[in-house]
Amino acid sequence: MTKLEENWLSLEETATYIGVGKTVLYGMAREGTIPARKVGKKWTFEKAGLDAWMRGHRPVQSFFTDMEFKIEGNEELRDPQREGYLRTYEFFHAGKNKAILQIPVGCGKTGLASLLPLGLAEGRVLVIAPNLTIKQGLYEAMDVTNRQKCFWRKAAVLTADQMISGPLATTLDTGNITVATKSHVVITNVQQLATDLDKWLNQFPDNFFDMIIVDEAHHSAAASWQRVIERFPQAKVILLTATPFRSDRQELDGELVYRYPFRNATLKGYIKRLKSTYVAPSTIELGFADDRGRAYTLDEVMKLKEEEWFSRGVALASLCNRHIVDTSLERLEQLRQTGTQHQLIAVACSINHARQISSLYRERGFTAEVIHSKQRDDEQAAILAALRNGTLDCIIQVQMLGEGFDHPKLSVAAIFRPFRSLGPYLQFVGRIMRVVVQNSPGHPDNLGHIVTHLGMNLDARFQEFKDFENDDKAFWDKVIGGEEPEPPQAVLDGMTRLRAGDLVVVHDEIVDSLWEEDFTSHEDQQIVDDLRERFKLLGLDDSKVEEMVRMAQKTSVRKLSPTAPFAVQPQREWEEARKRLNEEAKRLATVVLNHVELTVAGTELIYKYRSLKLSGRSNFIAALTMVNHEINKRLGKDRQAASIEEFRSVLDNLEDLVQTLARRVRKAKADYDQENS
Repeated sequence: MTKLEENWLSLEETATYIGVGKTVLYGMAREGTIPARKVGKKWTFEKAGLDAWMRGHRPVQSFFTDMEFKIEGNEELRDPQREGYLRTYEFFHAGKNKAILQIPVGCGKTGLASLLPLGLAEGRVLVIAPNLTIKQGLYEAMDVTNRQKCFWRKAAVLTADQMISGPLATTLDTGNITVATKSHVVITNVQQLATDLDKWLNQFPDNFFDMIIVDEAHHSAAASWQRVIERFPQAKVILLTATPFRSDRQELDGELVYRYPFRNATLKGYIKRLKSTYVAPSTIELGFADDRGRAYTLDEVMKLKEEEWFSRGVALASLCNRHIVDTSLERLEQLRQTGTQHQLIAVACSINHARQISSLYRERGFTAEVIHSKQRDDEQAAILAALRNGTLDCIIQVQMLGEGFDHPKLSVAAIFRPFRSLGPYLQFVGRIMRVVVQNSPGHPDNLGHIVTHLGMNLDARFQEFKDFENDDKAFWDKVIGGEEPEPPQAVLDGMTRLRAGDLVVVHDEIVDSLWEEDFTSHEDQQIVDDLRERFKLLGLDDSKVEEMVRMAQKTSVRKLSPTAPFAVQPQREWEEARKRLNEEAKRLATVVLNHVELTVAGTELIYKYRSLKLSGRSNFIAALTMVNHEINKRLGKDRQAASIEEFRSVLDNLEDLVQTLARRVRKAKADYDQENS
């Protein structure tokens, strides 16, 4: 028999091969529901075609468990992907049901999610993402028709022949439950499932999914996530996260099956090496409102930085902000010496604060934009397009660019707000962790800088980050013990009152040094590896070597010279000062109305309080007119003719301006009430 003849089977042979009767097979061949060829009066069947057909018609319950795949020994996979899969396989085969896998950002979590169903899922798989960005990335990785991005194809986990019949993936963007029924993997964001229960979630039988994979699982604290998970009580649940605690500071519900350390990820070149730099003032002079206050030494700053009023006052102080801006730009320029257009991401306390910071960057000749959730979609898209095409140097965000935002050239993280707990700090720092050059730990482009002010107490967060690998219970109790106090929405929008009693003012600051420390270094690891070898040769226990090295190093902090201020072109400074004054006028109109308890859309200022002699369609327009008139009065001239110093004088005394206008409105209200009493 020739090789060609071996590849073809008769009707009788095929019936035995696929396990059906000859009559049934004959009907299937005639109807074209099985690949077959008629030679004369006889039907013949190609073996390769039958194999592909059988894979495609394999029951969904055995699709993943019967398929062949290559994970062990696959050099295309990263350590956390291969190891994370194997630990999960062992976990579920031991009869357990809810696994947590902790993988740092940038280490291949999407690829790991693609591997987890193989050999484990006894039915369909539901993959839940926290947002649209991550959902799209997961779908591309599991779309067998996407020849560029399909993870199974890129990593040679499945062969092209195997993928003829799947795994087939779908989202819930279009279609109906019949499409999901024909698919092996359903990928969705939680809002699609949990917002309108009858549209999707309640249509699925409770045994529709055998496995649920939750990406960025620290979001699973929300009731919506739990509702989805509880809908399928028999499903295996896998929680993927970079931080093993939830957004409400509670521990995730499940067993931590696998953790890949940040330190290992750095040394392997999966994520950037990180350095943290702190502006360290030798003296800082603080006061309240118009009171000059007193000067604090560096030792006093180290004690006061744990106080919320102190760290927030430093965060909002223009002088402290300028020192962070100069230092962060110096780090950015150092990175750009490789020829790569590295970029900077900053985080601010509020939208108004972000605008102030962006002005400082632009004054120094760098392009900068603010991105926040109040902007229109097209505004956000334009800013992100400028970031991705390299025309933007700095992006300042307020509660934006979270998990799933992937832009490796973001390499400097400038922090202008305090973080009270590790989770949000890690999530922001994660934006600069993705490497520019893959798997090359020593490459100069794979370095990230965190820059902030010592007075914001963020060295405590960095130390927690460095201790992140520890299992010490006291450490974890501290990390998950306190809730992160996010600013109220009114603060983020810049609509809160300016209060005279608690506004911290930095009158002066002298910076004579910078403090810098590494998250990890190759030198440390080389010392550890060498000592381990020596311990083994001497027959000693080498398990405590790393801890011994860490204890022997008194401090990893280095003292550096302060950053020289960046030059500011007078024209840019004038343009930014005028722009800030115009932006502040709109915000202060709302603040004044807030002070006198009037709504933005009301008309009291126009039709009731006539002594103010205001016009317009609403209180907001009238208040904006008042604010601009008062600004012009204080400038004493047209804005086009004003100097930088005159603009600054008004900007530095906005609280007095608000109080003046609020008193004026209250008097007009009292006059109106008296006339109509």
